[in-house]
Amino acid sequence: MIKKPVKIKLDTGLEARPVAQLVQLASQFECEIHVEVEQKEVNAKSIMGMMTLGLDTGEEIIISTDGEDEKEAMEKMEEYLSHNKVQ
Repeated sequence: MIKKPVKIKLDTGLEARPVAQLVQLASQFECEIHVEVEQKEVNAKSIMGMMTLGLDTGEEIIISTDGEDEKEAMEKMEEYLSHNKVQ
């Protein structure tokens, strides 16, 4: 298991479109991926769960990955959140 704090640098924060893209990215991996903020933890592959977090630019979250491709998943999730533009 890898657990890492990541700062959101997307210009728009995690609104509907960026959340959908993040969930789509997370779903490409076999490992479990969770996002934690304050006392709330959700499955990063769940669009409804991710939307409930209401994350914004500048917030720091904890990403945890656990499974066969956890290292690659962590790198890609961090890379996506660290860019300042939605792709």
